[in-house]
Formats: sequence, C-alpha cells, structure tokens
Amino acid sequence: MSDEQKETKAQLASEYDASQIQVLKGLDAVRKRPGMYIGSTSAQGLHHLVWEIVDNGIDEALAGFCTEINVEVNPDNSITVRDNGRGIPVDIQGQTGKSALETVFTVLHAGGKFGGGGYKVSGGLHGVGASVVNALSTELDVKVARQGKEYYMDFDHGHVKTSMKVINDHLAEDIHGTTVHFKPDPAIFRETTVYNIKTLTNRLRELAFLNKGLKITIEDKRDDEPERQDFHYEGGIRHYVDYLNEDKTTLFEPPIYVEGKENGITVEVSLQYTDSYRSELLTFTNNIHTYEGGTHETGFKMALTRVINDYGHKTNILKSNETLSGDDVREGMTAVVSIKHPDPQFEGQTKTKLGNSDARTATDHVFAATFNRFLMEHPDEARQIIEKGQLASKARVAAKRAREVTRKKSGLEISNLPGKLADNTSKDPNISELFIVEGDSAGGSAKQGRSRLTQAILPIRGKILNVEKATLDRVLANEEIRSLFTALGTGFGEDFDIDKANYHKLIIMTDADVDGAHIRTLLLTLIYRFMRPMITHGYVYIAQPPLYQVRQGKFVRYIESDEELEQVVSSLQPSPKPVIQRYKGLGEMDAEQLWETTMDPENRHLLRVQLDDAEQANEIFPMLMGTKVGPRRDFIEQNAKFVENLDL
Repeated sequence: MSDEQKETKAQLASEYDASQIQVLKGLDAVRKRPGMYIGSTSAQGLHHLVWEIVDNGIDEALAGFCTEINVEVNPDNSITVRDNGRGIPVDIQGQTGKSALETVFTVLHAGGKFGGGGYKVSGGLHGVGASVVNALSTELDVKVARQGKEYYMDFDHGHVKTSMKVINDHLAEDIHGTTVHFKPDPAIFRETTVYNIKTLTNRLRELAFLNKGLKITIEDKRDDEPERQDFHYEGGIRHYVDYLNEDKTTLFEPPIYVEGKENGITVEVSLQYTDSYRSELLTFTNNIHTYEGGTHETGFKMALTRVINDYGHKTNILKSNETLSGDDVREGMTAVVSIKHPDPQFEGQTKTKLGNSDARTATDHVFAATFNRFLMEHPDEARQIIEKGQLASKARVAAKRAREVTRKKSGLEISNLPGKLADNTSKDPNISELFIVEGDSAGGSAKQGRSRLTQAILPIRGKILNVEKATLDRVLANEEIRSLFTALGTGFGEDFDIDKANYHKLIIMTDADVDGAHIRTLLLTLIYRFMRPMITHGYVYIAQPPLYQVRQGKFVRYIESDEELEQVVSSLQPSPKPVIQRYKGLGEMDAEQLWETTMDPENRHLLRVQLDDAEQANEIFPMLMGTKVGPRRDFIEQNAKFVENLDL
C-alpha cells in the first residue's frame, strides 16, 4: 500500500464518527409488524436477522477496514457475530443526543449508509439494520473495540438494559471491531427459532466468494463436538465458478476473470464453459443476489453475444450469414457477475432486480474489452466456445419446430395425446389436480377410482428421458414429455407462464420401489429444469401410497412404514393371525383401494416439493443426473450406509 493510500485510509478512519450516523425515523411498529422489515416471521425472517448483522461487517470490508467475520450458533440458538472492522462509533450522535452505538441499535434507519459518508458502497437490501434485530430479540448485547477502549451495552426486547460503558480502557490500538450477540424472540418467530446451519453456511460461503480476501467463519456450537467451517477465497468469484462447476466437465481451465471500474461502478465477471446443455448465470449487486437479473445482467449478455459473434466472423469460424443468438452462446456457460454500485436502485416484485441504466453500460464495457482480449489470446478455447454455440444453434432450430407443436394446444387434441390424458370436468385450476401415474395398470385403476370433477390422470410408460443429459430438441421429441407440457398448458423454459397452469396440484404417483424412485427423480428433474415456478409456487406434490395392508377378520389397515407395521401387528391379538400384504406397485391395488389410500383428499398423505435453496438444487441435479460418473459414485459411497431395506 502506498503512503498516499495509507494516508487516505487513515483519514477515512478518523472521519468515521457520530456525525456520519444519520437518523431517518424512529423504531415504532417493528414488533407489531415485523414482516414489513424482515419479509416474514418464518424461518426466512429468522435468518434475515443474521444477514443484517453480518452485512454491517461486510460494509466495513467493502470500505477496506475489515478482513474477518466470525459467526457462531450458540447452544441456545442465539447468534454471535464478530468483525474486526473499525468498530461502531461511540461518541454522541447530534440528532438524538445519545451515543452513536445506542442510536444504531434503537433507532430505525440509523447508520453510516444513509448519506453520512461512512460508506461509499454498502450491502443490505433494505438497510433496516441492527435496530430491527434488536427489536425482534429477547436480548442483545454489543461490544465495541475502538481507539484503545472496549465498550459494552445490552438490551431487553429492544430497550436499553445497560447503558454504554467502558469495560476495558487498556486495549492495544490495533484491536478493533464489533461483537453482537442476540437471541431471537419466540413470541415473534413462532414457527421456529432454530437456525438451519446449511442456510447459514451457504450464504456465508457466497459472501466469501463475492468479497475476495475476506475470511468468514461459521461455528455450530449446538452439538457436543462443535463444527467450524472457514471460507477464504483470494480468487473471489473465480473460485465461485470453480465451486459451481465442481461436478461438471469443463471445456477449459481456469475460469475467465474480468475486473474493472467505470463511473464509480466496480464490475467483476467470471465465466467458464462446460459440456452441459444448460447455462447457469448468477448476478449480484453489492453482495445482494439479484435473482430477477436487471441491467447488469443485460449488459453482460449483450457483450457476450456481440464479442463472440464479432470474433467468429473475424476468424471465419462463423460464416458471414451465420449469427449465434444469446441462448446459443450461453449454452453450457457458468458465470457469476458481481458489481458494486454506490447507489443501486432495485425493481421487481421481490426487489431483487437492478434498474440502474449506468450498470448496463459499465458491465458491457468492462467485460467486453477483457473478454475480447481473452478470445484473441486463446484461439483454441475461443473455437471451442463458438463451435459449442453452433451446435446449440442447430439444436435450437430443431427444437423450434417441436416447440411450435406444444404451443398450439388446439393442434394436439387431448384425447389423442400419447399419454392418453383423462381430464377432469372442472375448468377451475384452483381445485384441479393432475396425477402423473406410472404404468398403464395403475393408470387404469386411477382413472376408475378418481374424482372426475377435480382429478385428471396422465399415465406414463416407464422411465422418461433424463433431461440433464439431453438437448432441447431431444427433450421435445419425447412424447411423454410433450404430453405433460401440453396437458399443463403453461409452456416451458423461458416461455413458461404459471398463470396458464390448468392444474394447481401436480401429483407424482409412482411405485414405492427403486424404479418408482428413479421415475420420480426423472420427473422432478424435468419440472425443475423446464417448469421451475410450479415448484416455487407450491404446485408440485409426491403421493404417498401405502407399503402394506394388514387384515385380521374385519380389521383392515393400510401402513406407510415398517415402523408403523411393527406397532400395528404387535397391538393385534394373536388369533386369527393377521394377513400382511406388501404392495410392490400401484398396479397391485384396485381402483377402490387406490382411491381410499392415495387419492382421496380426506385420507391421503401428500408431500409438497419445496425449493428452499435453488443453488443447492443446481449443484445436486448435475451430480446425480449428469454425465460425470465420479461425483455420483462418491455420493453413493458416502450415503449408502443411510439406506435401509433397499428393494432390488
């Protein structure tokens, strides 16, 4: 670091005082309407409390003053977050007449992010901050190490319990930072106050990727043997792409990396191509995952398509009349786009879509210049990228013809569908259910036993195509898949429209054996890749047919597990001996039995398919269903010990 940089950093550190803590409005109604501030009081809102405190440390890292953040999940499910930033200011804040530390934790929208000059770039989507965490906790205490002293204060349900005091005035000058410990209020978080370590770990790992050089640790102290994970990536998002492609076959190593700055906007892009038929693009603004994309994503896509086509034409790899589309050049691509913007403006239903027009220009310019140089300096890799795009283009043309068929529902009469859909009579999607049933025998029983008003039956024959290993034209050439797309009426992929769904319950009903599980997995892969909103809207279910029937005289009971079977049999008198029937397949049940056990809304048990972590699912599907054998074998070897009563 130069002397000039050291001087600037020292000046910024000295200027970060109480005058930079700006107050927007008071802390009223947080406990009355917590959902307004943290989204919900479910598990998602519970974890949001952690993100708010961690974001303060991240902001210090973005400003260049924090190198390490530690998160601990304590045995009582309280949380401790430590950072080695500058430490929250402790002098008197002019607008409140209270210490800046007390102001930060008791006044809504108080902090260095609101025009006070404390931070040029900050994370945190809503910026509600530490005060809301305090208001929604039964207890919170904070320690600040700053300028040779350690300060302490604590709170009870958001109210000051112990005023700020010095607990150590002989600290070394190089010790600095903030430690926050809080316990969520069960009166607010009635669904759960138990933290999910996977949810915490995934987000903290992501933050470490997005902030190269920052060390983030998480330790779960709830078990007898605490588990600690450390995340530290000097390569930043380059390592993120490596991580995402861990179980995929890449076309070249290492990932391309681009970094630059334009008009105060810092742009980072890393990408790599694989032999997959799908693309994975993650975009972030100030560490916020912009799930809905936005202007930075548009700028990246425009530059990628333009630069590849320009290079292809200059080198005659592409014919003069041949142009690759955006979809073509993105096939098999894994990319992460991360920008830091001084004043991000978010749009969209969930406020995770970037709207700043200058972000599009900056991302386009910064990425295009470096990516063009990469192609010129790496002709072999460039040719691989273009040739993959050419193959994608040919497949796209073939898929277009098949796509047109599925779009014209009137052109495929339901009665003539290969899957022989037996539709329900109601046209109200809210009460309509579509059962995907394995095999003609079970399909016949389901058609006879169903409620014709609300339940439609679509039998499928055997195992459908594994879409993880297939091009789009092959997917659309599959009759079983086309039948499902057409019956649902939603379209698929980028054309998918959840509002056009003919059924608000899509129920997968397969045999309770290995083959049935395989078919179920193939169907879930199809739905995840081409109709994901069906899952995110909670429309996808898995039927739970019984494993056994127990009969003794007039007593008949259907059993769903071996444990339940043991309990029921042990409770019956020994005479006469109970008759136990094991159902290997749905086809072994007649129409009445199938209705009573699996289809009757009054008696059935359904499992709703949830998508709590889309990125984790993105990792799991290629591993279990993709072309690479090694990761799948490792997974089986590691998890085989957990499988009981495997039917072969």
